[in-house]
Amino acid sequence: MDTIASLFSFITTPVSWVIVQFHSVYGKIFGPDTGWAWGLSIVSLVILIRICLIPLFVKQIKATRAMQTLQPEMKKIQERYKNDKQRQSEEMMKLYKESGTNPLSSCLPILAQSPFFFALYHVLNGIATGTTIGVINESLLASARNAHIFGAPLAAKFTDGSAKVEALGASLTDVRVVTAIMIVLMSASQFYTQRQLMTKNVDTTVKTPFMQQQKMLMYVFPVMFAVFGINFPVGVLVYWLTTNVWTMGQQMYVIRNNPTPGSKAQAAYLERLTNHVTHHGKTRRRSEKTIIKAIVAKGRDRNEFERKFINALTKAGLVAQADGNVVKGEAQADVQTEDGVTSTSAAAKRQQPKRQTKAQRQSGAAKAAGDSTSDSSDSDDASAVADTTTSLEKSDEPQDAKPAAQQAPKGGSNGRSRAQSGQRKGGPQRPKSPSKK
Repeated sequence: MDTIASLFSFITTPVSWVIVQFHSVYGKIFGPDTGWAWGLSIVSLVILIRICLIPLFVKQIKATRAMQTLQPEMKKIQERYKNDKQRQSEEMMKLYKESGTNPLSSCLPILAQSPFFFALYHVLNGIATGTTIGVINESLLASARNAHIFGAPLAAKFTDGSAKVEALGASLTDVRVVTAIMIVLMSASQFYTQRQLMTKNVDTTVKTPFMQQQKMLMYVFPVMFAVFGINFPVGVLVYWLTTNVWTMGQQMYVIRNNPTPGSKAQAAYLERLTNHVTHHGKTRRRSEKTIIKAIVAKGRDRNEFERKFINALTKAGLVAQADGNVVKGEAQADVQTEDGVTSTSAAAKRQQPKRQTKAQRQSGAAKAAGDSTSDSSDSDDASAVADTTTSLEKSDEPQDAKPAAQQAPKGGSNGRSRAQSGQRKGGPQRPKSPSKK
């Protein structure tokens, strides 16, 4: 470990400078030689590092979402090469390369903070051996060696002997109890973080080699922390425990508010979102609109939980818009029936006029013309128009009627004109061809 830490000695001076600056602040509150001053300095260093890593964490989230968009293609590859695991892995790697995604992107935050971890280990190991490192001078070194966290010196380890622990002004029992509790908490928080990711925020419909790797790391990482933790100074254990707690809380926030599609976390999120939207009739935050917008854009590619969410909105009379907003739809529109009773239709349709046949349209035009000229026409013309209307309404086949000006002469037996057989409708008539003898 000392060899690895020496490789990151270039960052030792900045890390020691940050710790000293925080110690100068907390020393005025708790005292310069107390474990609270040095312990909170290490915790503040963790928070500062994790804040600086937030852009990298956002990039990790985007890479994870890019992996999720490839899940349909992954499923096709699994079905196509289900009997050839090697070819399946090759096609998966080819898909990652073509899409520009990296399945190991979730390890980026751990890799990025590794230099700070080893630099801090190098600083604390120097405190344990009585060596000045970075900006930590003799006076600060003596203050750090006298600092105790719950009875354990800042630079003590679980594997230290009684003589070394007594030289630091503590008992071996206190050191081992404190370090054992911190190692258990560190391993437990790491295991819970990985388990939360695998059980709640993973689409279980798609099984990839990456998921198998994550499942393996869920059990490997806690064991690694337990094994290496006995060789970590108490200050490093404080650093790593704080990092794990921060990661666990950050991941819980992401899983709750931005879950993976198809996961159990998405089902719980959409259930909460359904209850809120149906109660208030609108969305609250921009993140909710973003998720609803993505669900609407999927169309028929929605998963089971997303279809259930859309159906719940429909039953409540709400419609999800393409921009992510939710508005009232026509599902709860009041429709008045012919009996005068108001009823609520599940999907109220627009009432359109009934389409008329050609004969009915012509009869309506004839009737309108007859009404406009009823004052100037005699009773025979009125009777002819009425007979024409009745005849056209009873006719099953649409026929062309002549204009009102070309009606049959007054006093006709039937009061209407009859179309000659073989005549064309409108325009000049075709002459009859002579019959062949």
